[in-house]
Amino acid sequence: MKWIRCGVLDQAGFDRGQRRWAALRQQPGFHGQGGGFSRSQPGVVHLFAFWDARASYDAFMAGPHDALAATQAGTFEMLAARDFTTRLDVKVGFEPRFSDVDLLRVALCKVRPERVDHFVQMQERVWNPAMAGSPGMLRGVFAQGVDDDFLVFSAWDTATERGKYRESAVARLSDRAGLDGDVLSVAGDVVDVVQAWTV
Repeated sequence: MKWIRCGVLDQAGFDRGQRRWAALRQQPGFHGQGGGFSRSQPGVVHLFAFWDARASYDAFMAGPHDALAATQAGTFEMLAARDFTTRLDVKVGFEPRFSDVDLLRVALCKVRPERVDHFVQMQERVWNPAMAGSPGMLRGVFAQGVDDDFLVFSAWDTATERGKYRESAVARLSDRAGLDGDVLSVAGDVVDVVQAWTV
């Protein structure tokens, strides 16, 4: 899983370039990509790409990536990209589909090294079942990066349903899972999906 963030300078040009990433469909090992604009940071875009294995992704990066990326040159700034390896599906049988998704929620958790095992257990036993059982939560993944960073990615059918989950469950689940003892920081965002960018 690749998470890309950037600040858009030329929205029309960026949009045109983003649509050209439809060429990813021809890449061996590519499973899907989607994203959109941050709700909290004007002009910030989040994109999420999914591959079957690191080798497929590396082959794409070494081959056609640069030509595709060149179509968006000058339309954005502050590009940041991070790679993660999927550890758990939030609902069984995750597929990177975005056609039915209105909203994405992403949370980056910096976990205390000595608490990684507990954090993963609580994700599996507390957070995942609660999210999976929440109306409107369509699918998600729990993934691990480097340096004890973890990403929780969830797709929702409406902002309203995601808001209900947040209001009713997050504080209670945080206490139950002992989140404060596990993490050094949690940073996240909510993303309005741009369907035209879905690959």
